[in-house]
Amino acid sequence: MEQSPIDRQPLIEVRNLVKIYQTPAGDFTAIKGMDLDVRRGEFVAIIGKSGSGKSTFINLLTGIDHPTSGQIAIGGAPIHAYNEGQLAAWRGRQLGIVFQFFQLVPTLTVLENIILPMELNNRYTRSERRERALHLLETVEMAAQAGKMPAAISGGQQQRVAIARALANDPPLIVADEPTGNLDSLTAEKIFGLFENLAAAGKTILMVTHDSDLARRVDRTILISNGEIVNEYLVRALSALTQDQLAKMAQRVAPVVYPRDASIIRQGEAGDKFYILLEGKVDVLINSPGRGQILVDQLRPGGYFGEMALLGNGVRAASVKAASDSEAKVIALDKAAFNDLVSDSRPLREELARIMEQRATADQVQLLSAMKQDELATLAARPKRQTFAPGEVIIRSGELGESFFIIEDGAVDILVRNSEDQEVKVNQLTRGQYFGEMALLGDRRRTATVRVSPAGPARLIEFGAAEFERWAGTSGRRAHIEEEARRRQIDLGLARGRK
Repeated sequence: MEQSPIDRQPLIEVRNLVKIYQTPAGDFTAIKGMDLDVRRGEFVAIIGKSGSGKSTFINLLTGIDHPTSGQIAIGGAPIHAYNEGQLAAWRGRQLGIVFQFFQLVPTLTVLENIILPMELNNRYTRSERRERALHLLETVEMAAQAGKMPAAISGGQQQRVAIARALANDPPLIVADEPTGNLDSLTAEKIFGLFENLAAAGKTILMVTHDSDLARRVDRTILISNGEIVNEYLVRALSALTQDQLAKMAQRVAPVVYPRDASIIRQGEAGDKFYILLEGKVDVLINSPGRGQILVDQLRPGGYFGEMALLGNGVRAASVKAASDSEAKVIALDKAAFNDLVSDSRPLREELARIMEQRATADQVQLLSAMKQDELATLAARPKRQTFAPGEVIIRSGELGESFFIIEDGAVDILVRNSEDQEVKVNQLTRGQYFGEMALLGDRRRTATVRVSPAGPARLIEFGAAEFERWAGTSGRRAHIEEEARRRQIDLGLARGRK
């Protein structure tokens, strides 16, 4: 559903926010010029290690503390300028807070804890308050416990009640400070699900959390480090990194802005940098003889590029330029910094390998789709298309190979025998990918068995050795094909050594 113009406006607007504490040792700047917008209905996680400034930020946002300078507007209300009386009235109607340790009134029943905020803020009639409180308890599956005292229910149940209490006056904003930090994993998952439902219903949720797994599941993640917000698109691009690794990276690089249509990297050049897009858009293009450059992707903030050369043969496999309608702000890591980062993070290595495989496949599909039928006919007078049944063997390890295959549709499994002579699946290839090139680049012996995946038939285009040579040259991808063959050879060797 398309949002209305009102919904597109930020609910929270923070501008140049500064908080300085005076201490016996001198002034301490806890918040250093923060800027942030949060739209209505967003579910945002606030993360950062202890002492990073996130608790101070939340206190300023909720009016518990006052900024030294800067502005905070929530729903248009300039809370940075409010006095204590104005803040109390604003909080009562516009803000719901959920604490880590629940903070229910121990001498009131569950139902009375929900009614209390409505009474304090003079909301609804007496009968409406009770009716609304019961409805909210039903929403969090706690209606059956309405008459009990907080001490008589579990921690997870108390947190459910605390969420219902935060919703009592129907505020547009819910701030949850470590709401799952005092709960077991199963209960935490259920509480998180409640917040997901609230966000889906239109509430804006700010959740402070130390749980990195939960933080990855929200709409946005805001990392605070040393009193500053780390660019959220850097956080999104490298979500596999720890908070400390992200903060360290943010401190060692400076953004560079490329004007519209400006080239950032060129296909065929040596690659020495890894790029992350912070603002704007970039176009990813590959060369196609006779057709110029083909647009294969457009990256937006949080996307990254340049990793294939650094992890592969050192040569750029594509060109990247700023989009024609948008300048691009990027940060660039040199090869040494990139290698340090990758060596320190196994999850990042695995993520980059997965993305490389996806991008290589996308490039191949785009090149094939750019070739008309008459161009394929130039490579092979009669392009040989075949359909193989599920489980059917296409090529067998050890046989002489004289053909090269491109997958038009379906999937195939690559298999080798391990040290115990057991057949091991090494990879699965799908539409736009190819196989059979290793024999044609080597001694003509097949190095693996290729069988159609059980899920369905596979339709293939088959080329002979001479046609393969022409295809590799026409596509301009021979260097990529040879690099891919070397990588596959390594994978096959590793698989043969498995038990």
